Amino acid sequence: MDMVTRAPAGSPALESLPAHPLLTPQFDADPAGVYEWLRRTYGPVAPVRLMGVPVWLVLGYGEVLQVLRNEQVWRRDITYWRARTQGLLPADWPLLAGYEVRQTMFMDGDEHRHARQTHNSAMDPFRGGNGPQGWALRSAVAQYTDELVGALAAESGPAGTADLCGQYTRPLLLMVTTQLFGFPDALGDGLVRDLWDMLDGGPEAGPATGRALAAMAEVVAHRRALPGDDLTSYMLLNDPALSDEQLGRELFMNAVYLNDITNSMVLNTLLEVLLGNTAVGSTLSSGRLEETLNRAVLLNPPVANMTFRFAAQDVRLGNFWVRAGDAVMPSAAAAHQDMLSSGSAGIADSVISTRAHLGWGAGSHQCPSAARELGGMIVTTAVGRFFEHFERAELAVPEDRLPWRSGPLVRGLQRLPVRYELSGSSIARRPGPVNGGRDGRDGAEGAEPAAGRPRRGALSALRRLMSGGR
Repeated sequence: MDMVTRAPAGSPALESLPAHPLLTPQFDADPAGVYEWLRRTYGPVAPVRLMGVPVWLVLGYGEVLQVLRNEQVWRRDITYWRARTQGLLPADWPLLAGYEVRQTMFMDGDEHRHARQTHNSAMDPFRGGNGPQGWALRSAVAQYTDELVGALAAESGPAGTADLCGQYTRPLLLMVTTQLFGFPDALGDGLVRDLWDMLDGGPEAGPATGRALAAMAEVVAHRRALPGDDLTSYMLLNDPALSDEQLGRELFMNAVYLNDITNSMVLNTLLEVLLGNTAVGSTLSSGRLEETLNRAVLLNPPVANMTFRFAAQDVRLGNFWVRAGDAVMPSAAAAHQDMLSSGSAGIADSVISTRAHLGWGAGSHQCPSAARELGGMIVTTAVGRFFEHFERAELAVPEDRLPWRSGPLVRGLQRLPVRYELSGSSIARRPGPVNGGRDGRDGAEGAEPAAGRPRRGALSALRRLMSGGR
């Protein structure tokens, strides 16, 4: 039996340290500068206040890996959080609602492994080379990108200005989610806004979480009554004992990653190319789209700071002793910054090192392989098709005026305004008005679309988003 370590007497506790607020105007403007200041001041682990609550922010690449890979010491289950069990958290703390959702991300041990296996089995048919579902989904993503470019051109012409978030990436992910999850047509862009509010931790986070969970339970009930060729139906097939509420919680977190995180991954990759990053641009021009994604995520990971881990025992981390029950927040953005500045010359040009990015996490809770493949396929398709369709694209505002979202977890753009010119071939084969079928008809009322065919709900939500959504 392993000896349980104890923090030495006199070592400072988290609550006794003068922790600085993390979410400040300075952090919004220059998070890399804040990470560097914290590293110089405290070392690879720093005490910070997150919306008034003290937590450890893990900045060093090696220390982040240590936390992510050691499940025995660093737990995901919120019941380990001492401040919560002792009633020290404000009841209206904005991020608490998301952490209270009991689903795979916040499970440990055998419970986590069983739930993860259900996810993997349900998602496996949608992997590219595993069967018709995977190929149909890939075809659908490509078709959606073409339709979105067609809709943009119909609105703004073959040359003009566009917001790539509102008119391309965000509706694309909504359409993919609607198709993959088997949404009833009534759900749409309101769900995406709720997911944003939950992650950003604003005053609407609690109500938004409740609405999103209710919407997902509605999806499950719909698919339990009417199974289809979709992820929800396969989840029910793999674990029929799941209640509507339980499976709704799982779909909720999947939707967070598919809509918000993947959306930011596409935007961040497009941004690096538009900014003229030669390391990223060279891989795109040579057709190595997966490496384009790796390099962009290394420089600007969409999940800048990961969800909490909780110490199961006293443990030394960086220059401090972390007490049992303390919350630590591993920072992928700071860890990448640490790796890139660690003296390894040419690391940004190394394929091996770019694959060491933490965009998919690490350890037992890293993004499942099937989900990584799906997310990578969406990002590379969206980026690749964009540069096939557009002869020219450049930022429409200076880089320092790009509107970034202010939040504790996600580093993502609210908008990505560009000036563009469509390629001649794209203008020549420009699709007509966006619709649900190749013949201009949506099909019989109530009929289920074939795998990979656009759904009416996604396309109607697209029209709302492009006419001035969030």
